[in-house]
Amino acid sequence: MVDLVTQYENIKEEVQTSINSILEKAQFINGPDVHAFKEELEQYLGVKHVIPCANGTDALQIAMMALDLKPGDEVITPSYTYIATTEVMGLLRLKPIFVDCDPHTFNIDPEAIRKAITPNTKAIVPVHLYGQACNMEEIRAIAKEHNLFVIEDNAQAIGSDYTFADGSKVKTGTIGDIGCTSFFPSKNLGCYGDGGALCTNNDELAEKIKMIANHGQSKRYYHDRVGCNSRLDTIQAAVLRIKLRKLDEYIAARRKAAAYYDNFFAEFDQVKTPFRDEKTNHVFHQYTLQLEGVDRDGLVEHLAAKDIPAMIYYPVPAHRQKMFAELETECGDLTTTDWLTSRVISLPMHTELEEEQLAYICNSVKEFIK
Repeated sequence: MVDLVTQYENIKEEVQTSINSILEKAQFINGPDVHAFKEELEQYLGVKHVIPCANGTDALQIAMMALDLKPGDEVITPSYTYIATTEVMGLLRLKPIFVDCDPHTFNIDPEAIRKAITPNTKAIVPVHLYGQACNMEEIRAIAKEHNLFVIEDNAQAIGSDYTFADGSKVKTGTIGDIGCTSFFPSKNLGCYGDGGALCTNNDELAEKIKMIANHGQSKRYYHDRVGCNSRLDTIQAAVLRIKLRKLDEYIAARRKAAAYYDNFFAEFDQVKTPFRDEKTNHVFHQYTLQLEGVDRDGLVEHLAAKDIPAMIYYPVPAHRQKMFAELETECGDLTTTDWLTSRVISLPMHTELEEEQLAYICNSVKEFIK
């Protein structure tokens, strides 16, 4: 699904030089590369504050802690997402309110958000799934109307732009109160281990986030609140600095591969290609098809026999996971969510896909569905 080996070969010299420098100086924690990456990502995103952390899941948890969400507070979120988004709500004993998604974009449906709001609602967590932004203008308007926080889960869409009705354009992850992202190796901007970050334009929130991520201390050995230990190590920051400079190039390569898939599958009634929302540029963390009248499991097996990986993101939505059986949750109408989980399949999508590979993948799918 992701060719990190070939990607590494193309940046190998830069990576090895940076890592060797860190090893020689033994600057493993909070070294200069961490601070440089923080500043470079702030500039790229156009946001006041980036706070690096250990992983994307930590970023979500820290965000909810920084907003002082309390046990029992209701948080509206899509069920159609990776479990980390809602897992942290369980850890903090918040109450996830699962709502449905848009059948075209796969993202949280603003109308479903409106219907789910109660006096106990405190926050909305939109997830920019597969690399395409949610309808953030509408979500932000809903949040303002009801005095709710917005935490963007931007783990799959870093680098994506969102355009408002007035023509202004911003990066995803910078629109809500706090944006969270992951630098897991397979992400569009990925390191060589675990990593994550939070971003915000709010000075006060930035200070709280920094404190929580560093054992709740405002200065060393003075702990003002319960926190955690969540740091991005220097080696990962060094790798991310190199990859950040190439992120737009990587996105362009993904979009080129997506266009090839689009053109090939346009003639097939059994296959629906990804929808493009005109308000945002899809950065294709995943290329996800909807199948109609096709044996999905059979197709996965057929492709595997040809050494082609294919994944189902996600076969079990969050509201059906066993982990929530012991927690207080609430579900709206999740018809679209359940419908999508039975029909989606993701094909290989990465920066190193060549036309010969794309043709082989497409023709292999064609063999099965024709």
